[in-house]
Amino acid sequence: MELGVILSQNQFNIVYNVLSFGIAAMLAGFIGFILLRDQLKAKHRAALTLGTLVMAIADYHYFRIFESWVSAYHIKGGHYVATGIPFNEAYRYVDWLLTVPLLLAELIAVLELGKERSKGLIGKLIVASSLMIATGYPGQIAGLHSTSRTVWAAISSVFFFYILYVLVVEINKVMKSETEEVKKLMFTTRALLIMSWGFYPIAYILPSLFSGATVIVVTQVGYTVADVIAKPLWTYFIFKISKAKQDDEELSVVSEKTLKVA
Repeated sequence: MELGVILSQNQFNIVYNVLSFGIAAMLAGFIGFILLRDQLKAKHRAALTLGTLVMAIADYHYFRIFESWVSAYHIKGGHYVATGIPFNEAYRYVDWLLTVPLLLAELIAVLELGKERSKGLIGKLIVASSLMIATGYPGQIAGLHSTSRTVWAAISSVFFFYILYVLVVEINKVMKSETEEVKKLMFTTRALLIMSWGFYPIAYILPSLFSGATVIVVTQVGYTVADVIAKPLWTYFIFKISKAKQDDEELSVVSEKTLKVA
C-alpha cells in the first residue's frame, strides 16, 4: 500500500462496501452451510464440513481486513489520506494459506477418488498451494516495477498453474462416469474454479494497467469478488454435487428393491 496515495470518497467507499459485502457473504455461507448439513448423510458431509470451516476462517480475516482498511485512511479536505497505519495486505495471504488447502481438500472429497488416491493428491496439492502463497506474498509487497516482483510472480505462477491443471484434469475424469445432473454441476464448479482463480495472477499485472488509487481499488474489489466466488459460491455447488450423488444412490437403492420385489 502506497502511503502517499489519496483516495476520493467514492474510491474509499467502494472498497469499504465491498469488504463489508465480503464479511456478510462469508458469514452467510457459514450459517447457511451449517443449516444445510443435515440434508446430507454422514458419507457425503466431508466436503461441506470443510467448506463450512473455510467460511469461518475467511469471515474472521475479512473482518480484520475491513478493520485495517478503516484504520489506514481518514478523511481530510474531502479526500481520504493515509493515517500512517499501513493497510495490512498480509491478512489475505494468511487467509489463503489456511483456506486454499481446505478448498482443495473439499473438491477432492466430493470427487470421491478413493482413499489412497485422495490422500496422495491432497498431500501434493497442499504442498503446492503453500508454496504458491508463500512465494506470491514477497512479489505482492515488492516494488511495483521491480525485478523481484517479476521473479516471485513467475515462481508462484508455476505452482498456481500446476494446481489448476491437476484440478481441471481430475474434474474432467470424474465427469465422464457421473449422471447428467452431476455432470452439469461439475461443469459449473469447474467454470467457477477457473473464473475465480483466474483473477489472482491478474493482480500482478494490474499495476501495469492502472496507477495510484485506481490500482488499489481494483485490486481489493477483484480479490473480494474472486474470494466470494471461490468460497461461498463454490461451496454451495460442492453441496449441490454431494446432494445429487446422495439422491442418485437413494434412487438406485429404491430401484434395486423394486426389481427384487418384482
